[in-house]
Amino acid sequence: MKRRPLRVLVCGAAGRMGRAVRAELGGSAVFVYAGGVGEKAGDGVEAPEAFGRLLAAADVVVDFSAPAAACAFAAACARARKPFVTGTTGFSAKQLAALKAAGRKTPVFFSPNMSPAVNLTFALAALAAARLGGFDIHISEAHHTAKKDAPSGTALRYAGYIARARGGQMPPITSIRAGDIVGDHAVLYAGPHERVELKHMAHSRAVFAAGALKAAAWLAGRKPGFYDYSDLLDLKGLADL
Repeated sequence: MKRRPLRVLVCGAAGRMGRAVRAELGGSAVFVYAGGVGEKAGDGVEAPEAFGRLLAAADVVVDFSAPAAACAFAAACARARKPFVTGTTGFSAKQLAALKAAGRKTPVFFSPNMSPAVNLTFALAALAAARLGGFDIHISEAHHTAKKDAPSGTALRYAGYIARARGGQMPPITSIRAGDIVGDHAVLYAGPHERVELKHMAHSRAVFAAGALKAAAWLAGRKPGFYDYSDLLDLKGLADL
């Protein structure tokens, strides 16, 4: 029996990532666009006040909005018991706690970078940090000029994995905001007589949009909880190998 398409409500639907998600939905037989909300209404996007009405007809929410808005959307999803996926970055500790609280009532998936490949490199970065004990580590990242947060959420995620592998020692991060760079990240391990560099470069926002929808399909039907790509890719404990 053929499954019906998963109805996806997009938050931040008028932004760069929201438009990329909508483009992915337009060519999919697995998903269908159930509507979107954003700061600028029009062209299939409604004002944030329409979220509750649109949520009633949606199966899952994919969010690329802003931290405060994402927390409000997650809380609404928790009340409605609808799965919530967010790739929004720049959350404060208090806001992350609010997302985790929503996860007690509905499945919540959070990743500052929705590329499956870059999420694999988080685990590889931790593994290298644990094994290359005498090496200095430096993270660098570059994004377009309109990106508001620096360092990027992805760079901070690298730093967090590395810090856990190094007993809490956070590596330095260099950020660049220039032109229309989609997203470049590099982790440098520099030791005596040699160096290793782990790199990820996104060629298009389509990789993040496709990754967010991959997360949405995986999340649908899960039990309440706070998930990320380490769960989806079964990477838990890889750095301990």
